[in-house]
Amino acid sequence: MRFNVDDINKTYNVGIYIRLSREDDDKILESESITNQRSLLTQYVKENNLRLTDVYIDDGYSGTNFDRPDFNRLIKDIEKGKINMVITKDMSRLGRDYIETGRYIEKYFPEHGVRYIAVTDNIDTFIDGSNNDIAPFKAIMNDMYAKDISKKIKSSLKAKQKEGKWVSGRCPFGYMKDPNNKNHLIVNEEQAVIVRRIFDMCLEGLSFYKIALKLTKEKVKTPAEYYRFEWKNNYHLNYGLWNAKTIRDILTNRMYTGDLVQNKRNKVNYKVKKIIKNNPENYIIVENTHEAIIDKNIFCEVQKRIPKNVGRNEKKETHLLDGLLYCGDCGHRISVTPRRKKDNRCYTICNYYRTYMKNHVCTTHSNNYDTLEKVILNTLKELCLNYIDKKKVKEEALKNINEYDKENIKKEISFLETEINNINNNLDNIYLDKLNKVITEEQFNRVKVKLENELKIKKNRYMELISNFNGKNNKEINYKKIDKFIDKFLSMKYPNRELIINLVDRIEIFEDKNINIKLSFNNYC
Repeated sequence: MRFNVDDINKTYNVGIYIRLSREDDDKILESESITNQRSLLTQYVKENNLRLTDVYIDDGYSGTNFDRPDFNRLIKDIEKGKINMVITKDMSRLGRDYIETGRYIEKYFPEHGVRYIAVTDNIDTFIDGSNNDIAPFKAIMNDMYAKDISKKIKSSLKAKQKEGKWVSGRCPFGYMKDPNNKNHLIVNEEQAVIVRRIFDMCLEGLSFYKIALKLTKEKVKTPAEYYRFEWKNNYHLNYGLWNAKTIRDILTNRMYTGDLVQNKRNKVNYKVKKIIKNNPENYIIVENTHEAIIDKNIFCEVQKRIPKNVGRNEKKETHLLDGLLYCGDCGHRISVTPRRKKDNRCYTICNYYRTYMKNHVCTTHSNNYDTLEKVILNTLKELCLNYIDKKKVKEEALKNINEYDKENIKKEISFLETEINNINNNLDNIYLDKLNKVITEEQFNRVKVKLENELKIKKNRYMELISNFNGKNNKEINYKKIDKFIDKFLSMKYPNRELIINLVDRIEIFEDKNINIKLSFNNYC
C-alpha cells in the first residue's frame, strides 16, 4: 500500500481502538485485556510522538461482527475528519471477519486518508513492506480462529445441554437461575402463580385471547413487565398488555413439567446474527431436571384442549361447540358464520371449502348451528344417562380431591398477600413523595387512583381464593359439590363451555348430515 511522499510530514490525529470479546475474555492471555491493550497502545503513541485524539473501546463484542458501538463511533469520527490514524494491538482486534477486515484496510481507510497500524503484527499501511503483503493471510487466519472458537463453544454448550444443564440467557417465565448453580433452574413462585392460573383457565375452556384479556383486566404483570421491574420502581411503570401469543407460548412450554428443553434455535453461522428455529426433532430434551410448576398429566390435558380453544378470539359471539367441529369428509375445521340480522340464524361452513371454493375441494357442510347444537346436546345427554357410571365418576373425583389445586391456592394466596402489602407500601411512599414535593399533586392523584384500583382487584381475588380454600377444607362441602357437579354433568341441563370440552374430543359433520361424536370420557363408561 503506497502513500504520497507528502504524507511524511502529515500531522496524525490518532484514534486507538481496543476490543475484547466474551470468548477472548475466557480463552486468551492476560496481555489481550482492555487494560493491557490500552497501556501498550498509549505507550506506542507516546514513543512515536503522535497525537492521541480519542480512545475507542468495545468490551464484550465479537470480532466477527463490525456493528459495535465504539467502532461505529470511530468510523463517524473518521468521516468528520477528527481521526486520520487508527492503531490497534493486532489485526484481530480490528476484526476477525477477513472479508470486512480486508475491506477496511484495503479500501475504506485509504479512501478516507486514514493510516492504519497493527502494532504486534508490524503492519503499517504507510510503509510498503512485506508485513503488509501478508496482512490478507493474517486476516484469514484470524477468521479461521473465530470459526474454530465458535465451533468449540457450540460443542461445549450442546454437551452441557445434553447433561441437563441450563445454558441459555433469560429463564422461562416462572423460573430463575439457582443462585448456587447458574446451570440449574428453580421456581420463581411469584411468576409461577400466574403460570398455574393460565393453565387452569385453559382447562376451563377459555381461549388464548380471553385468558389474555382477563389477565390484562386484572392488571397481572406480563413477563416483559417482570423483566423491567428488576431495574425500575414499581409504581412508576404502566402495566403491559397480555396477548394471545404469550399465552400460547406458556401453555405449550414443556419446561413447566420439569423437563429441560433446549437447542430450539440456532444462529445461521458464526458471522450472522440471524436466529433460525430448529425442527422439534433437533431439540435437546432432558427429563426431570428441575422442579415442575405444572403436573405432566395436566400439561398433556392442556395440549389436547388447545385445538378446541383456538380460533375464537375475534368472534362477536362464541358458541359451546367452537373449536370442536370438523368436516367428516376432508378433515378440516368447521366454523360458524356470524348471525344474520334478517332471521337471527348462523350456519356452519367447512373452512377448506370457504378458502378454496373455486377449486371444488369440498362442500359447504352448511347446517343451522342452533339446531345442530340442540341435536348434539340431546345426544350427549342420552349418552351420559345411559352409559356413564355415576358411582365410578364419584369415586374418581374423590380420589383426586384437588390436593394439587389446594396447594396452588395456598401459593396464590401467599403471593397476593405480598402484592397487597407492596401496593399499600407504594401508597405510603407516594404520599411521602408528595409531602416532600418529589411528585406533584396531579402525579400523586393519578398514581393513587391506579394503585387503589389495583388494590381492589387483588383484594377481590384474595377473598375469592380464601373462600374457595375454606370450602376445600370442608369435606362435607366437597361431597355436596361433587354430587351437584355429577348431576349437572349427567343431566346436561345447563351445559357450559368447560363441561362440553371435558366431554367431547371432536365432532365430525358429514355432507349427508350424519354426525360422529368422539368423546373424551371413555374411562368412565
